[in-house]
Amino acid sequence: DGYYTKERISIMIQQIYNLLWGDLITIPLPGGSSLGLSLLVILLIPSGIYFTIRTRFLPFRLFPEMIHAVLEKDDKSRKDSISGIQALIVSTACRVGMGNLVGVVAAISAGGAGAVFWMWLIAVFGASTAFMEATLAQIYKEKDPLYGGYRGGPAYYIHALFQKTSTKNRRCVLAVLFALSGLICWCGISQVIGNSISSAVENAFHIPPIYTAVILVLIAAVIVLRKNATVKVLDIMVPIMAGCYFLLTLFIIIKNIHLLPSVFQKIFMEAFGFRQAVAGGIGAVIMNGAKRGLFSNEAGSGSAPCAAAAADISHPAKEGLLQSLGVFIDTLLICSCSAMIMLMTPPGFIDGLQGMDLLQESMKYHLGNFGPIFIAVILWLFSFSTFIGILFYARPNIAYLFGDNWLSQTLYKILALAMLFVGCLAAYTFVWDLGDIGVGLMTIFNLIALFPLAPKALSQLKEYEAIRKEEKKASA
Repeated sequence: DGYYTKERISIMIQQIYNLLWGDLITIPLPGGSSLGLSLLVILLIPSGIYFTIRTRFLPFRLFPEMIHAVLEKDDKSRKDSISGIQALIVSTACRVGMGNLVGVVAAISAGGAGAVFWMWLIAVFGASTAFMEATLAQIYKEKDPLYGGYRGGPAYYIHALFQKTSTKNRRCVLAVLFALSGLICWCGISQVIGNSISSAVENAFHIPPIYTAVILVLIAAVIVLRKNATVKVLDIMVPIMAGCYFLLTLFIIIKNIHLLPSVFQKIFMEAFGFRQAVAGGIGAVIMNGAKRGLFSNEAGSGSAPCAAAAADISHPAKEGLLQSLGVFIDTLLICSCSAMIMLMTPPGFIDGLQGMDLLQESMKYHLGNFGPIFIAVILWLFSFSTFIGILFYARPNIAYLFGDNWLSQTLYKILALAMLFVGCLAAYTFVWDLGDIGVGLMTIFNLIALFPLAPKALSQLKEYEAIRKEEKKASA
């Protein structure tokens, strides 16, 4: 009987997964190919375009302001809180994960070089959505009695939207659903992380997964179970790992600079279907790029605002701009690095390979035996920082569901560590689908609140731009 129930649950999960990520609408395209649109793509891309128009093309217009916000000196007022930059580092830790390595490779394998263009385009629209959700997280943040500083996120602004009266104790159904979807999603991701780290380490150093599992969980436990170690560790880790990956890619690009024009030509020719590269035609190119872009930069899923809310910053719109920049760092910088490494490898070297193996072979071509080792280490860092980061995201959601107590916080961390351990030893696609379902549901619940609350974020943007205008006048 137990087996029968398990089968039914498995089928149900598969159906929900297909509803969110499978093709809802199929649009026929000239040349016999078709464009399959999933529910999340139908929701996220128009939302991104809408917010880009409403913010008067913020990703282009205010790019200098994003850089200014990064370079400006720290303006936090409380000792135990985190700064805007630190919140950006936490969200970058989560955005920059194995998706930036393996996911990009998979998108190009399935969609050809043209997928890279669509990935870039999605990032530009995603930056506007990221601005809206991070700004709202700042507007509705509250003091955090457990960890000090502030906390918030979609559960809190959804609550504010639907519980008009000041009944703090009554939870809002939609906010509860968001928080639960988040916690399910992050458990799923923990398993995926364990699996990708243990297989990369096994490939590069031939270390059995059980050893990786034990060491990984011990290091993670030391960091996550301490009260405020997360941000301190990520502060050091994220800039180093992203910087190393970027500099090494830059070295590979400079070494193969003669290939650069042809790589770009390939990306643009294939993006618009001037050159048939993959089975499934241009539809496959667009969808693979779009899905990778959406999944990688997390804009609209409501996860990054959980970090954005914690920032102690002079103006909500400033954190919004920092989080928009986070989308660019993730997709235009780190994802492009993986794409370049792969597209500059002669096809003969990587024929018939997939995922991690393909990336490791590409690196081997460029850097000799150091290549696969470097990728294993980078993947370890990217994935490990994501694990620590998602447990930071989980905090405000656990607090929203179970109130302010250390018991629920610690139990969730132990659950995630257990998932990480199990993931190292075996791949349960069932759990991975759960993670994808979690992200999908979070996105839907988050977008339900983003549209009615948009005017609040837009008025903050207006106010911030006015302040900056005055500052520039004063300093001129």
